[in-house]
Amino acid sequence: MSDELFSPIVGGAYRPTDLTRGPWSPDSQHGGPPSALLAYAVEQTEPHSMFVARFTVEFIRPVPLAPLTVTSRVTRPGRRVQLVEATLAADGESVARAMALRIRMHNGIDLPPEASGPTETLPPPDSVESVRLVPVDWVNFGDALDTRPLIGGLTEPGPSVAWIRLRVPVVAGEEPSPLQRTLVAADCGNGISSAVDIDRYLFINPDLTVYQHRPAAGEWIGLDALTRLESHGSGLAESALFDGGGRFGRSLQSLYVDQR
Repeated sequence: MSDELFSPIVGGAYRPTDLTRGPWSPDSQHGGPPSALLAYAVEQTEPHSMFVARFTVEFIRPVPLAPLTVTSRVTRPGRRVQLVEATLAADGESVARAMALRIRMHNGIDLPPEASGPTETLPPPDSVESVRLVPVDWVNFGDALDTRPLIGGLTEPGPSVAWIRLRVPVVAGEEPSPLQRTLVAADCGNGISSAVDIDRYLFINPDLTVYQHRPAAGEWIGLDALTRLESHGSGLAESALFDGGGRFGRSLQSLYVDQR
């Protein structure tokens, strides 16, 4: 088994490892790894002092287990607010893109205590045992995660609360950033809160949006996740995002729903 999600190769491209595979096909990636690679590209884009308050990923087509090139650019420059776009391509064809909203960070603003809202916390990760996230036969992204459900079961339909920790680097030799850890966990929201049996139905997210009011702290990301589906073939998965200090954001995923 590999020790990272992506390995840099000649020409500024990245080769995905077997740990990026998703639950729907052994030939395509889970949404978490390419989302984290797009975040890596955004974080390499100057200036580095701005905070990513919103990160939206659109999966244009299934992301293959093939070398990926990554490009990024500032599409809305500004001293207070910026937009940064990043794109993943395989064989010259775009497969995923992201738009990050970045906001200037102050040294400190004197805010009243009630401005931050109530503190919500989850029981610690060490209070429960680790389980395998994706119940398929092939090595996949779930094997790169330490997943610990607090409420609900990963193979039982219904809302779920779980802690998720990325075990390996996104890019070989580099420590995952808080944003990268948040994105790989957030893309699991529809999986841990599946409303139907994964063996009978598809519920694939063609996008992922994460809002955060502060960066995550530590390795563990907590999700309080709920999925709603409609018979016309769409759905929505939403997750409250936590770390050891409490709530720090929310994620949303549109869902394409069908019978297998």
